[in-house]
Amino acid sequence: MAVAKMKLVSVIGHMTSLDRVVQTCGDSGVFQPDDAMTFFSDTSGFTSVKEENPYSDPLARLEAAVSRLEGSLRATDLPAELEDKKLIAYVDRFAGEAGELAQQRSDYATQVESLDRDIEQFQHLKGLDIDLESILNCKTIKVRFGRLPRESFEKLRSYNDNPYVLFFPGASDNEYYWGVYFTPLDFAADVDRIFSSLYFERMRVPNAHGTPEEIVAHLEQERREAQDKLEAVRQRMAALWEREAPMCMQVYARLRQKNYYFSIRKYAARYNDKFILTGWIPRQEEKGFRTALDRIDGIEYSFERPDQDSHHVPPVTLRNFRLFKPFEFFVDMYGLPRYSEVDPTPFVAVTYIILFGIMFADVGQGLVVALIGWLLWRFKRMAVGRVLVPCGFSSAVFGCVFGSVFGFEHVLDPLYHALFGLEEKPIEVMQSSTTIMILGCSVAIGVVIIAISMMLNIYVCLRQKDYENGLFGPNGVAGLVFYLSVVLGLVCQLLLSLPVMNAAYILLLLVLPLLLMFLREPLGKLLARDPDWKPERMGEFIIQNFFELFEQLLSYLSNTMSFLRVAAFVLVHAGMMMAVFAIGGMFQTVGYTVAVIVGNALVMGMECVLVVIQIMRLEFYEMFSRYYNGDGKPFRPLALNPEKKP
Repeated sequence: MAVAKMKLVSVIGHMTSLDRVVQTCGDSGVFQPDDAMTFFSDTSGFTSVKEENPYSDPLARLEAAVSRLEGSLRATDLPAELEDKKLIAYVDRFAGEAGELAQQRSDYATQVESLDRDIEQFQHLKGLDIDLESILNCKTIKVRFGRLPRESFEKLRSYNDNPYVLFFPGASDNEYYWGVYFTPLDFAADVDRIFSSLYFERMRVPNAHGTPEEIVAHLEQERREAQDKLEAVRQRMAALWEREAPMCMQVYARLRQKNYYFSIRKYAARYNDKFILTGWIPRQEEKGFRTALDRIDGIEYSFERPDQDSHHVPPVTLRNFRLFKPFEFFVDMYGLPRYSEVDPTPFVAVTYIILFGIMFADVGQGLVVALIGWLLWRFKRMAVGRVLVPCGFSSAVFGCVFGSVFGFEHVLDPLYHALFGLEEKPIEVMQSSTTIMILGCSVAIGVVIIAISMMLNIYVCLRQKDYENGLFGPNGVAGLVFYLSVVLGLVCQLLLSLPVMNAAYILLLLVLPLLLMFLREPLGKLLARDPDWKPERMGEFIIQNFFELFEQLLSYLSNTMSFLRVAAFVLVHAGMMMAVFAIGGMFQTVGYTVAVIVGNALVMGMECVLVVIQIMRLEFYEMFSRYYNGDGKPFRPLALNPEKKP
């Protein structure tokens, strides 16, 4: 239920043992390598083991070849060891055959597409029973094939006095006439200009022999031949993949493994004929990792705690109870904690579940949300589904408190009578007295959550020996004392009529904490025994800290009042369901039932989304901002099959 403890692993040995060490680290699935060169202040004599990976190119070519064959690769059980030369030779042969067939397929497909375009063009000219070749070979006449918009075709009548503006249609559709016009060579420019103004679109018909109908028949024959060749190539490609797939899978598995191992080598540092490889593993994996390293002769290794090395920040992985683990989803959205921070997941889980239940309090709707969450996780593996299940049950629990079942406010009255002897439910949300109580409770919840957030910050800061923020910061001891003192004083004075706000109370619990927060920086430096603890520019120091302190005081108020949204959603839920029943009351029995069902579905969908978003806002802005940074480095161990890593 915290950030997993890590160990820094260092392995030293002869270069001849590097491949075995790399293989052992890679096979473990729990090793995240780190650049060994960065662990030495003096790197003279050291060189990085950064060699060109001889397996990346063959692996890429193999994957590309399989893709051309429209096959799919999957890692199989590793075959018996294959020599690198045999692996490369196989990839060269297989990729060559696949590439040649793929090129043929591309050529024939291009030919078929080109013939399709030509056929489509000449289809429009089939109404012209003329030999195109003889027309195109005329020396004194220009011929233009193409299409003319229908409205432009009608406008040709205005050119009846021009004997050279003649258009002969061959076919037509709803938008165009397809055909040809002729013009003497001497008048070609003027006629072309006229047809251009009529939006004539010219069509090129090179190498045309015979009538359009004959040309179309010839092209269709060519297309059938090209299509047959294309299908034959596709069959050859399918046959090639069927024949080579078993061996291809084995070669792929071996190349993938070798490429993966080689990618780890680049993190090692070399000194003469020795190497050093460093990386991180979870502390609970140390025993198994030691056992694996013990099988390699001629190496030395060490396991160190991260705090023994102040220059490198360990990566972070979270370990939580099953109930809390789904809520790592929200932590990941914000950012992982630093290694020295606390894992906020349990706090997020508890507060999220409680706040969701209060803001979405309804027995029936809560159970439906839980069911939907279970279905989303069971069949879609959506992370949000695992969050909705406990939240839905929390809604059902708080729904019992408020007495709401699908918006029906008095269904549970017999239960209250049987268990507690009450005539009806004790909490009527829409009553004015109850509304005030709900508003007060929401603020109280906010005070408790904010106070716990401050305590978490104090714990983290003191553990990191950050006494400046832990003791004197606005979210440290001084800030916590001031905040709780203000709340307690207001409650006693205004609600309980207890005059606690005397001079001593104000001086010790309000003024003194404010003064400590104001002098946070110099006091922190004094505790750290910094000789330069005095501010360099006193005036600038006073002005800057005054406004920072004032901003913090406003944040105390705004953050606390933000929790009024908890009460707002309780009231909104009751109000929306009242509206649903009011609309349902306008119909008869069947219409009433349909209106209530549809209304519940709409309210549940809309309110659930809004509640999820609003609680995330409370978590991120009112809580995380006080004790959490979220800039940790994730633990990403190298693994040949990441889905199988622990």
